[in-house]
Amino acid sequence: MRSRSRSTSLLAVGSVASGLGAYLFFSLTTHALGATDAAPVSVLWAWWSFAGAALTFPVQHWAIRALAADGDERRVRATTPWLLVAAVVLAGLSSLVAWLLRDPLFAGHSGVFPLLMGLVVLGSVANGLVRGLLTGRQRIGTVGASLFGENALRCVYAAVLFAAGVTDPAAYGWSLIGGYLVLAFWPGALWARGGTGPLPPAEPLLRFLGPASGGQLLAQGVLTGGPVLLALAGGSPAEVTSLFAALALFRAPYTLGTSMVALLTGRFTRLLVAGRHDLVRRAGWQLVGVTAVTLPLAAAFAWTFGPALLEVVFGEGIDLSRGLTTLVAVGNVLAVAGLVATTTLLAAGRAVHLVAFWVGAIAVGSAWWVAVRPGPLPGTVGWFVVVETVAAAMLLTTAVRSARRVAG
Repeated sequence: MRSRSRSTSLLAVGSVASGLGAYLFFSLTTHALGATDAAPVSVLWAWWSFAGAALTFPVQHWAIRALAADGDERRVRATTPWLLVAAVVLAGLSSLVAWLLRDPLFAGHSGVFPLLMGLVVLGSVANGLVRGLLTGRQRIGTVGASLFGENALRCVYAAVLFAAGVTDPAAYGWSLIGGYLVLAFWPGALWARGGTGPLPPAEPLLRFLGPASGGQLLAQGVLTGGPVLLALAGGSPAEVTSLFAALALFRAPYTLGTSMVALLTGRFTRLLVAGRHDLVRRAGWQLVGVTAVTLPLAAAFAWTFGPALLEVVFGEGIDLSRGLTTLVAVGNVLAVAGLVATTTLLAAGRAVHLVAFWVGAIAVGSAWWVAVRPGPLPGTVGWFVVVETVAAAMLLTTAVRSARRVAG
């Protein structure tokens, strides 16, 4: 118990340090480039968040769930080659689409950014596999070290560029890619261990990863896609960067949560296999209570300190009103609640519900935008809050009801 507690603490510390490193990296970027020239790096960073949700998160939880249900790594080992092939194909498609949309996405700084988009895909899949296997092997402290190391490397690269007076956005984009070099510290974790005997029956890889990736991609698109949506809606480059900064600042609990909830997937899987639905349901009600208490506290903090904190962290030119800053904070609290509730669906093999929930929430948010017809910036923030509210309500309802069975 003492060793497990120490490992969990190391994971939490690594997650917090990783989040701080992310802020430091983008703070260095905005201070070096300014709000306007940092816009293409903002888009690349948003894509990194998408890839982390749609690829790293599902692959990690797939590996954790497979190890928890099977008791060994044979299934992961047999599936890894197909997973890597799919990653290469997806990376190529991502670069192609980014190249076709290079002008609106990268604001005249197209350069190598489409290539960097593809490299983010490859790094995200590799990250998910490594972290999933390490978590399944109970090497929780090592997972924390990998989280810290990834953004620590990015900060080192960005600090060197900043000190050298480099003002090329592409150089800071390459710094983001350089964070994936942390995988070189644990090369053995890229390969699952073998075993003997036939594999136990379970759903195919894509039956889990497809819906899980789709659901998390939609969730992360809502959470971090505001800068892209605002740019396409006609927002100025300065507004795009300011919204990105606000979302990044108040996403700190979510960033920590994406790492910590990996521990819940394995635990909930074992509980549901054992038929302890009551314990999963109890955890759902506890989550509802914590969310109800946290929402007003987050709103009060954002209203009082949010705008000033944004300027301190990200520099001059980062400006968002108190009302919009408060709404961003509220939306992020709801996102954290939905993230924790998501683990019950993943553990039960019901990832397909994620897609249905997020599609429904996005439809409601889009209907709100059409009905209200707000300006680009308030419309983007309002859409974000409406979608997060609807999605969190559906996910929390599912969490308190728990799952009836574990697929496979």
